[in-house]
Amino acid sequence: MLDALANIVGDKGLLAGGKEMDPFLTDWRGRRKGAALAVGSPATTQEVAAVVALAARQRQPVFPLGGNTGLCFGAVPESADPARPGIVLSLRRMNRIRSIDRDDNVAAVDAGVVLGDLHAAAAAAGRSFPLHLGSEGSAQIGGLISTNAGGTGVLRYGPMRDLVAGLEVVLADGRVLDDMAALRKDNTGYMLRHLFVGAEGTLGVVTGAALRLHPRMEAAAHAWVSVPSPAAAVSLLSRFRDSADPYIQAFELLSASQVALVMKHVGRARNPFPAVPDWSVMIELGSADATARLDGIMEAVLAGALEEGLALDAVVAASQAQADEIWAVRHSVSEANKKEGIGIVHDVAVRTSDVAAFIAAADRVAAARFPEAVPEVVCHLGDGNVHYILMFPRAFWDALPDPDGFALDVEGAIHDAAAGFRGTFSAEHGVGRKLTSELARLADPLRYELMGRVKRMLDPHDLMNPGVLLAEGGPS
Repeated sequence: MLDALANIVGDKGLLAGGKEMDPFLTDWRGRRKGAALAVGSPATTQEVAAVVALAARQRQPVFPLGGNTGLCFGAVPESADPARPGIVLSLRRMNRIRSIDRDDNVAAVDAGVVLGDLHAAAAAAGRSFPLHLGSEGSAQIGGLISTNAGGTGVLRYGPMRDLVAGLEVVLADGRVLDDMAALRKDNTGYMLRHLFVGAEGTLGVVTGAALRLHPRMEAAAHAWVSVPSPAAAVSLLSRFRDSADPYIQAFELLSASQVALVMKHVGRARNPFPAVPDWSVMIELGSADATARLDGIMEAVLAGALEEGLALDAVVAASQAQADEIWAVRHSVSEANKKEGIGIVHDVAVRTSDVAAFIAAADRVAAARFPEAVPEVVCHLGDGNVHYILMFPRAFWDALPDPDGFALDVEGAIHDAAAGFRGTFSAEHGVGRKLTSELARLADPLRYELMGRVKRMLDPHDLMNPGVLLAEGGPS
């Protein structure tokens, strides 16, 4: 099979054995390592199709890999059949921005394009792509689509699903679904591309995407606000929605414990307050209108909040450099947490109005069952997405007889707290291999059954990223 792979992708596109395969087999935090027959890196959609068709004939699993920035082990290759270890399919060589249409605000790109490169290309064309997250220097478009990534801009622009105008997908048998027309109106039946957004590579391999662009922000205002509580942060968001709703780009809530870790481990981070606030809100307003007086709007809303006690202190950025300093703290969370210890990251979403109550409920569960952990909160407040993180000392973690089982206990406890508010346990990180049992446990039974039927229809031999999202083989 290796010779056949080499004939498709060439010597430059094939790794087979040795240490050079390790980065393609291991998640970026080094917590889980898989195995594979080889790593194939096709350069075109046609090569991807040929590799997938070859794998289908050989009954070898295919494990699509983007930038490997996920948190749920969805890109770690693991086959249930040792005789068929499968192929890691890296899209890193498919990194071409095919076109940017300024008139229709659409960018057509290869799936291997890095998010930061798309930002640069869109800016050069006088447009913006409004998905922003900490890993934008390595995260690839195909992976972001496959996990329906969120980030700080969901409040205004929605998650990746809302930014996808078209897809090109290689199906499990090697055929190519071309849905790249990117029409604003198309009422010709099922919108099939939505099946592949958030499917985590289990239904096919995303090879290209048409993505919605937006006008470039010509005016902006940024602030870091100290608030007394999550409930006050929710009320502050309501005040901004009343006065500045069209301009809100991001509204992020962080606990003191999380900000303190960033200050501890990230040298470039700076705290503008005398002490780390108990709760921090980071706000971005933006407008395509260069004459919009967003600083004035920001200051007016914050002045009222200070009078009402919804805010305790606030710093409004006086320059882009100061704005960058604010957001550097927010985007350095993963880096800091990786250096501190073992963090169990929960990707919970509840209604924004329930965020404060959920955090309180999770705190009670953590104090009672996991006193060794320090709770940290990073919350996309506008969409109710709470990353409730329990940070355990490495020494405690290393002494556990069954760390994986313990992690599932922790996750289940916090997920149950979210379920009490009719929330979800996966808002933007996906399910991966990590949370398949939680999906089976918490999903609506009929919904779970229908997902299994879709999987079997499009991938009858369970070759596309098997064991991810749905348990091996899926529901019966």
